[in-house]
Amino acid sequence: MLLEAAKKRGIRAFHFRFRDIVARIGREPLLQVRGLDVRDVQAVVVRPIGRSSLDQAIFRLDVLYTMEDLGVHVVNSPSAIEKALDKYRSLYLLSRRGIPVPETIVLEDPSLAYEMMRVMPEIVLKPVFGSRGHGSTKVSDRDVAWNILRELAFFRHVLYMQRFIPHRRRDLRAFVVGGEVVAAMIRENPSSWKTNVAVGARPKPVDLSGELEELALKSAEALGCEVAGVDILISEGGEAYVLEVNSQPGWRGIQSVTKVDIAGRIVEYIEETTKR
Repeated sequence: MLLEAAKKRGIRAFHFRFRDIVARIGREPLLQVRGLDVRDVQAVVVRPIGRSSLDQAIFRLDVLYTMEDLGVHVVNSPSAIEKALDKYRSLYLLSRRGIPVPETIVLEDPSLAYEMMRVMPEIVLKPVFGSRGHGSTKVSDRDVAWNILRELAFFRHVLYMQRFIPHRRRDLRAFVVGGEVVAAMIRENPSSWKTNVAVGARPKPVDLSGELEELALKSAEALGCEVAGVDILISEGGEAYVLEVNSQPGWRGIQSVTKVDIAGRIVEYIEETTKR
């Protein structure tokens, strides 16, 4: 969709993967993409980095930082991606800005985590890194939680526990481009508490209130995201919580319920903000 949107505007664009990149030190070009010196590229839009080893994740972020250093407009910046990918870091930064987020506990000791369930009797266990609802488990039985926590700790996972917020099996996704909410949707899942489209939720169009729109924009700005999908949960009591800021959001689901050309808006924004 991005390539088509760029073509319509007469912009030369191409797709590449991280495996297409060659990085050099001590010899030119310092960074090469499919045989092209990256300094001949004006802008790069980062799509989901995907499953990777620790080595690959670090290298891919290093490459994006190098692109920035060489004058390429990287959307989103590696700094923003790094913050958003880490659930603990991102929620900490949001909370510091006064943005409401679910009560969260992060630790490594399963015994301590087990004790913490005394103050959070119903929790959602999530991977610190991950998206689309995959790997998230809701637990209300402490003994069941103990077995899960011990297994996670055995495999050296950090334990990320979040208070479950009762809701009507729906949440909101606001799509932000350049400091503007260009589209929004409700995601409903009558068969599960998970509201991600990837796990079966159905998208519906929605017009955000001014308050929710401001919350989405403030959240994207807090992490330095130029393009973002901001997930907002409305509790049964009517309180709004930001669950996540996705720095590499997909838009197939939201595009299906809006007339806004999201890819076109992204390309338009990049064209307007990229130095020539």
